[in-house]
Amino acid sequence: MRGSRVASPAVEVRFHKEMMGLYDRFAGLGFRPVLLRRFVLLNGGVAAAKELVFKPGTTGLERLLDAGKAELSMEALMLRPEYQPLFSELELKEASQRLASATRSRSRGRLQVQPTQPK
Repeated sequence: MRGSRVASPAVEVRFHKEMMGLYDRFAGLGFRPVLLRRFVLLNGGVAAAKELVFKPGTTGLERLLDAGKAELSMEALMLRPEYQPLFSELELKEASQRLASATRSRSRGRLQVQPTQPK
């Protein structure tokens, strides 16, 4: 694991299961992040989190904030003490900053992919 601390395979398996469980928790709030679920299925929970944490608007964080459920976010999951060894300091810092920044701003807008060329 690039830049990561050592974690047992069992911890990685638990994290993956928790990442898969995010879909069900989100669905209970009326939000079905199909692309997040598919990305986790194809790449595994840890690899998905490592990539998605650097891509704004991909984890459903804003929707969770709107519902008052930031603790259900991928970022919050990454920051749980038992899962921190799976991630590098940079990845954990990014998760923490995203969670703190989003919580402070409470933006009501939805994050969307920006087109490369104006329409």
